[in-house]
Amino acid sequence: MMYLGLDFGTSGARACVIGDDKTVVWEQRITYPGSALQSPTEWRAALHALLRVLPRHIAAGLQGLALDATSGTVLLCDAQLEPCSPALLYNDQRAQQQAEQLGLIAPNDHIVCSATSGLAKFLWLTRQSGHERTAYFLHQADWLTALLSGQPGISDYHNALKTGYDAEALRWPDWLMTLPHTHLLPQVVAPGTVIAQIRPDIAAHFGINPQCAIHAGTTDSTAAFIAAGVSQTGIGVTTLGTTLVLKQLSTRRIEAAEYGIYSHRYGDLWLAGGASNAGAGVLRRHFNDAQLVSLSAGIDPLHDSPLDYYPLTGTGERFPINDAQLAPRLEPRPGNDAEFLHGLLQGLARIEVAGYARLAELGAPPLTRVVTNGGGAKNSVWGKLRERLLGIPVSAAIHCEAAYGSALLCIEDQFTPRNISAGSAAGIDTLKR
Repeated sequence: MMYLGLDFGTSGARACVIGDDKTVVWEQRITYPGSALQSPTEWRAALHALLRVLPRHIAAGLQGLALDATSGTVLLCDAQLEPCSPALLYNDQRAQQQAEQLGLIAPNDHIVCSATSGLAKFLWLTRQSGHERTAYFLHQADWLTALLSGQPGISDYHNALKTGYDAEALRWPDWLMTLPHTHLLPQVVAPGTVIAQIRPDIAAHFGINPQCAIHAGTTDSTAAFIAAGVSQTGIGVTTLGTTLVLKQLSTRRIEAAEYGIYSHRYGDLWLAGGASNAGAGVLRRHFNDAQLVSLSAGIDPLHDSPLDYYPLTGTGERFPINDAQLAPRLEPRPGNDAEFLHGLLQGLARIEVAGYARLAELGAPPLTRVVTNGGGAKNSVWGKLRERLLGIPVSAAIHCEAAYGSALLCIEDQFTPRNISAGSAAGIDTLKR
């Protein structure tokens, strides 16, 4: 039996097929035409492109499929899943006014009190005109999953977190349900829950096993954490992708909106962390892959760069500083490209150090080591530089792709909490429509 995981990240989409023994059978990836201005049309095209290139015997043998996508990326759609709004991406900050409104009614320091939260974007979207056809407010992963299952209006409690879902009580909170248009919000289930079998027309068109189960998904950074295989506290997982994401397991829930810190439910533990707007995306703006390899070879990771950079790609930061007005700091630029890259890598490493320090300050367990995934995990020089600044061992994950973590959702039941009643264990929220 085989299982397909799909990852819709910030720059492209990836597929990973695994067997019962969790070994990788097949992988593929594609890049979005324009990662800065994505549209649902591009997501759907990427989804179909990945399904189209599945080897025939793999497609016919698929038993399950789950996908992840960027946290806080949302849209409105009609009953047939056709978009009724533009997609607002994870880092979209147009909902400043709505975030201020939420600050008046949400609990103190709640994750939704940010312009990049799903709920702030929900308020912004539903206040625009021309949405008479709207039937659902969905996260990116919800919408793509519904295209495969034919069951719209369902989310998972990882993607729903930034829209205000209470992952502890497993319900939409009462204060949130007083807002207008909440009938558009999705029902919420545990990540990995079987939603339905794949739509017959999709199965027939792409040669996929018609009995293939479509599972509820997760966020891209959580899928990357799952892929890393960490199951105990004291181990951090850093994702060095387009953005820099830090995660670690904790026995207690850690929330600090003023620092961009939040916690996902992870079975009976909590997955605490945050996502910076800095990351490998800034490296891509200056260097290609070959240049990164050659220039890194000229860097001594055991010595500090004199450059003091905060390498953002644009104005605004989420974590470990939550400041929509924070400007990038990328000057002065030396004439030597290796020295410039050294400063960028060091700046990113310092953000990582500050992030884990902030988590520890708020009660996260002390770290004993850090596991790295994402494309940046392949840069050994960066790894040694980070290890020196963090002061603990740093290693690359065996499986670095979030798509692998999504595939694991199909065969591992690790997100149904064990310490709650059976009635709510499935994670289904009874949302009246």
